[in-house]
Amino acid sequence: MKSFNRILQVLAITVLTTSLISCSDDDDNGVMPSETNTIADIVSNSDDFDILLAAAVKADLVGTLSTTANTDLTVFAPTDAAFISYLGATDETAAISTVNSLSSDVVANLLLNHVLGTSVTASEITAGYVKALSTNADGDNLDLYVGVASGTVTINGISDVTTPDVAADNGVIHVVDAVIPEATIATFASADPNFSTLLAAVVQEDLAATLSGAGTFTVFAPTNDAFQALIDADPNDGITSAADILALGDSDATTTSALDNILRHHVLGATVRAEDLSTTAPTPATPLFAGGGLSIDATVTPPSITDGSGTKYDIVVTNVTGTNGVIHAITGVLMPE
Repeated sequence: MKSFNRILQVLAITVLTTSLISCSDDDDNGVMPSETNTIADIVSNSDDFDILLAAAVKADLVGTLSTTANTDLTVFAPTDAAFISYLGATDETAAISTVNSLSSDVVANLLLNHVLGTSVTASEITAGYVKALSTNADGDNLDLYVGVASGTVTINGISDVTTPDVAADNGVIHVVDAVIPEATIATFASADPNFSTLLAAVVQEDLAATLSGAGTFTVFAPTNDAFQALIDADPNDGITSAADILALGDSDATTTSALDNILRHHVLGATVRAEDLSTTAPTPATPLFAGGGLSIDATVTPPSITDGSGTKYDIVVTNVTGTNGVIHAITGVLMPE
């Protein structure tokens, strides 16, 4: 049986949807408007999305999910079970109470982190980064990392699509089994398999907490291929595997290792997006470990970065955006002087 709160929420959707249609009797010429099947309609008519519905009402997003005017959305829709788990609630009622205790802005950004501004069906999904409608403190759209493996689509490494392609008048719903929090830089290092070697190094050197915490960072992130290039560069340097790279460091957070310094040479203490760079001259930058400055050249295509040792590498992906900064993927491992 539907709860009284749910009935009120459905009534709210009905009122909001009616106000969006706003057709007069004269315009209808006595013909009833056709029944809609918007994303909001599907959510309100399903027993699986009571908490999502409550969150949409709290965040004042019902209109966004109801309108069909110039709208084509993709919604990764968490089930009630997903919300209960995320909120640490005992049941649906407790979860809705928690949602209603949060600020509308917080709930809105969390929900918008599940929404893309274009409709993408399951057959169109490919592995990589997409921009959600959620934003960071600077107003930049946050990224989601979409992984595709063995027929399963996973968002940010934590949320699987369980039911794809629920068609709506204003887009498509993909049901997911976990709520997708706004990503930090550390989220992408963990979710994107192209950064698995970097992730191992960051975790070992106890830097994961820094890159998942508050702050504003820019990370020039070497891909696995970049680390492999370092391994292959000199057959006589004693580095023949990723394990040898990790051996340059240690797990002692109270000491600073060679690997720790190398990793910090990839990080700036402020957010530098691609559009912030000069297009007339290289842009100097000082990393957290200042073993020589970095130089970022956006006057060339692709843009490049020169490390403290004077070696230049390409920047192959830019502006992967989290709540605490951006990642730019690069083709080499930056070395201090």
